[in-house]
Amino acid sequence: MCVCDCLCSLILWPALIGVGAYFLRQYMQGGKFTKQTNESGKVFIITGANTGIGKETALEIAKRGGTVYLACRNMNRCEKARQEIIKETNNQKVFARELDLSSLESIRKFAAGFKREEDQLHVLINNAGVMHIEKTLTKDGFELQLGVNHMGHFLLTHLLLDVLKKTAPSRIVNVSSLAHTQGSINVEDLNSEKSYSRINAYSQSKLANVLFTRELSKRLEGTGVTVNSLHPGAVDTELQRNWGFLKIDLVKLLVRPLLWTLFKTSKNGAQTTLYAALDPDLEKVSGLYFSDCKPKDVAPAAKDNKTAKFLWAESEKWTGVNSSKLD
Repeated sequence: MCVCDCLCSLILWPALIGVGAYFLRQYMQGGKFTKQTNESGKVFIITGANTGIGKETALEIAKRGGTVYLACRNMNRCEKARQEIIKETNNQKVFARELDLSSLESIRKFAAGFKREEDQLHVLINNAGVMHIEKTLTKDGFELQLGVNHMGHFLLTHLLLDVLKKTAPSRIVNVSSLAHTQGSINVEDLNSEKSYSRINAYSQSKLANVLFTRELSKRLEGTGVTVNSLHPGAVDTELQRNWGFLKIDLVKLLVRPLLWTLFKTSKNGAQTTLYAALDPDLEKVSGLYFSDCKPKDVAPAAKDNKTAKFLWAESEKWTGVNSSKLD
């Protein structure tokens, strides 16, 4: 009897834990964008599209017939992603173009090159990002997380606004994060020159995404160009490559089942981006923040108009943008 009880316990408990983990994983995958849309004839730019959420977004839009520009820093990986997407979708209108968001020169070069190729842009998806890295500066001297996640996209968006307006109705989608709720804009040390925390710098950059979205939305009223931000969810992507503890083999072994259970796949992480970019019901919706394919409220810090105007003015100075043309 004792042997039978032990055997039952050895089989039953792992089975129950496994079933529980499976259903928890299904729940954690979040909302899905299930509407069928035809994106033929529409042009999309997706930054950081060679991997993770960006690649899954590009893949789905290509399946729907869209013309997709993969804007990436690493051209070898970008070209590999392009070939894979074309093979899976049979959509030949997928292009790989170099864009290094840590270089203002590269951003200007990309925007100029795109305008030589296309006279329309229906959706700009500012997806690329870096997270929780050691203190590093961009080529122009910006703290890297703020520089790539916000400043680079700030400049790119402004350089493409003329073609977005010409193509209206058009959309800008800024991929932010729930981390914005933990962020603050350090008005005394925006560039983290006096002190640096990799977590605080990331949260600041994600708050900047939301503040930028809300301020830009106001400035674009009446143009037919909308702009929204979003939280993709906790996603198992390459952004975690900078988490030092995950580089330890034992930790990897212990943490991987937890990540599998609690984190979204890249495909499911892309769902809210697709919702914001493609849902016909959002054509005139602007200035909002989405999570799991639904509008969500933002942190109080993201509603601070004074901080938004400060960040806008600093972003103009850092990037050399003159946004007076928007007014």
